[in-house]
Amino acid sequence: MKLRWYTLVIDCLDIHAQARWWAQVLDGEIVYEDDEEVCVIPGGLPDGYDVEAPIPAERWHRQSPGLVFVPVPEGKQVKNRLHIDLAAHVDDDREAQIQRLLGLGATRVDVGQDDEQVTWTVLADPEGNEFCVLSSRDR
Repeated sequence: MKLRWYTLVIDCLDIHAQARWWAQVLDGEIVYEDDEEVCVIPGGLPDGYDVEAPIPAERWHRQSPGLVFVPVPEGKQVKNRLHIDLAAHVDDDREAQIQRLLGLGATRVDVGQDDEQVTWTVLADPEGNEFCVLSSRDR
């Protein structure tokens, strides 16, 4: 028996707006949505994938984890204890990706990092949840 990382749950005020924002950021697909949760699969689902049909265990264990957005009544108040790290491939333009995120509504955030020394950029989504854009990589 083994476990699979299934989802990362994100508390937010507007689950629909947050899910759509992250789906756009990650070229993701909303695979479930109601008033209590919205699930996004980063990168989307493979062609022909049926979210209602059971899949074999070996394929299930290889499926990408989702992001699930759930409503909470209060806004974010302190620095995240857990955050998402994003990275561009070395063949992509990392700075252009950061500008794209800022254009989508991300903001630059200072969580105590020394921007002259670190190799990542700290941003926040529209509800203030921090995430990082790491240096470009190829693995």
